[in-house]
Amino acid sequence: MKQGLSLRVSQHLALTPQLQQSIRLLQLSTLELSQEVEQMLDDNPFLEVTQEEAPREEFGLAQADAPAVEESGAGETEFADYTGTSSETAASSSADSETTATADTEMNDWDGDGSTEVVPDDGEWGGDAPARKNNLGGEDVDATDLARGNESLQTHLHRQALSMRLCEEDRFALRFLIESLNDDGYLDESIESLAASLAPQDLEQQEELVHRFTVALNLLHHLEPAGVGARSLGECLSLQLRAILAAGAAPPACETALRICGHPMELLARRDVKRLVQLCGDTEAQVKAAIGLITRLEPKPGRRFVDVERNIVIPDVLVTKTGRAPQFRFRVQLNPDVMPRLRVHDIYAGALKAHKGEGHQALQQRLQEARWFIKNIQQRFDTILRVSNAIVERQKNFFVHGELAMRPLVLREIADELGLHESTISRVTTAKYMATPYGTFELKYFFGSALGTETGGNASSTAVRALIKQFVASESVKKPLSDSQISEMLKEQGIECARRTVAKYREALRIAPANLRKAL
Repeated sequence: MKQGLSLRVSQHLALTPQLQQSIRLLQLSTLELSQEVEQMLDDNPFLEVTQEEAPREEFGLAQADAPAVEESGAGETEFADYTGTSSETAASSSADSETTATADTEMNDWDGDGSTEVVPDDGEWGGDAPARKNNLGGEDVDATDLARGNESLQTHLHRQALSMRLCEEDRFALRFLIESLNDDGYLDESIESLAASLAPQDLEQQEELVHRFTVALNLLHHLEPAGVGARSLGECLSLQLRAILAAGAAPPACETALRICGHPMELLARRDVKRLVQLCGDTEAQVKAAIGLITRLEPKPGRRFVDVERNIVIPDVLVTKTGRAPQFRFRVQLNPDVMPRLRVHDIYAGALKAHKGEGHQALQQRLQEARWFIKNIQQRFDTILRVSNAIVERQKNFFVHGELAMRPLVLREIADELGLHESTISRVTTAKYMATPYGTFELKYFFGSALGTETGGNASSTAVRALIKQFVASESVKKPLSDSQISEMLKEQGIECARRTVAKYREALRIAPANLRKAL
C-alpha cells in the first residue's frame, strides 16, 4: 500500500463547557437552580451574592415594557418586536462567547429583571369580558411561613400522649408506634415485624415487645384524629365509626356501616348494594344510608397534617392584569424572588489583575467561570421571559375568559416564532411555573393538542377537558352522565370527541365513572 498525505475540510458541532452549562441551567427547576447557585458560591471564591439593585442596561435586559402593543384601526393587535433582550439559541450564544471573552469583564453583577405587557384580543369574544379579582397581590401572609408553621401528625400525637399516665415501657412503645406511622396516618408494618426489627435474635424479648406494642396500639387508636394507627382502610373507617358511636347521637346507619367495613372494601368501592345487603342482613335503604355515611369519613387521617411546604410552587413568571374592561392589559415579568443576585467579587478580581504570580492561570480560569455562570443564568431567565411572553401572546384569551378559551398550541409554534430549537422550548417549559389570575400553572399547561370541529377549526384539548369538567359539575347526582352522553354533548357543541377520548380526559381529571358518581 502506498502512503500519502491528503487534506480534507469538514464541519462538526462541538459542545463547549460553557454551552453545556447553559443547557443544564436552562432545564433546572427553581429549587435545583438555587442548589446549583449555592454550590457555585461554595466552590468559586470570585462569586458573591449582592443585595444591591444593579442597572439592567449593562447586560442587555431592559426594564421597558416590551413588547409594546398597538391597536390598529381594523381591530387587530400588532405586537412590536421584543427589545428587552436578545435571546438567541444556546449554540449561537456559546459561539459568540468564545470570541467576546474580553467583553465579559463588564458583566460583574446581575440581579435579573424584566417585564412585558400584552393586550388581549377580544374580537371573537366581544367586549363584555368578565372581570375577576386578581389573587396575586395584596396578601400580607407568606404561604411559606404558614407551611412551616404546620404541625406534623407525630407532633400532634406526642402532645396527646403526654397527658397519659403510662409506665416507661408503654410510653416508649407508644412513641415508637407514632414514629412508625406514614404520612396518611397508617401503620404499614405489623406489630410482629416491628418487634423483630428491634430484637432480631431474642424470641423472648420479641414476645414482650409484641405485648407492649399491642397495648400501645390500642392507646393509639383512641387518639385524635380518629382512625390513626390503622393497618387497613377497613380498620381506619371502623375506628372512625366507633368514635362516632362513643360520642353519642350516632346516626341509625352507623351499625350497618360498621358491618360493611368488616367485609372486603372492593364491594364498597363498586357500590355493590345487592351483595352488601346479603352479607350484612340489612335492608337496601339501610345499606345505602350506611354507604352515604362512610363516604363522609376521612380515609387518610393524616392528610391535614402533611407538611404542605413541599407542595408549594414558586412561580418563575408573574402575569398580572392591569387596565379596565374590555381593554385589559397583561404585564409579564420575572419573579424577583427566584432570581439570584450574583456578581464577581471586585476586590479579588482587582487583586488578580494587579498581581500575576504563581497560580495566576488557575485563578484566571476560576474568574472566567464565575463570569460565565452569571451570563448563563442571565440567558436562562431571558429565555424564560421570551417564551412566557410568546405564550401569553398566543393564549391571551385564556387570561381573560379562563381555560374554556384555551387554544391549541404546540412547542414548534413557539420555537419558530422565537427562532429557537424545539428542544430548547421543551427545556424552558419543564418545571417552570407561571402565576396567572386563574392560578399557578406549569408552562407546559398552555400547550395542548387540537381536536377537530364541525366548522373545520380546532379546539384545544385543555378547553375540552374544562368543558367535560363543567358538564360533570352540572349533572344530576341521581343520574350522572356517561362517557357516551358527554361525547354527544361535545358533538352538540361542534367538537368531535370519541367516547374513549372522553374517558381518557375524564381519568386525567380524576373524575370517577358514572356508576361511582351516582348518589345513593
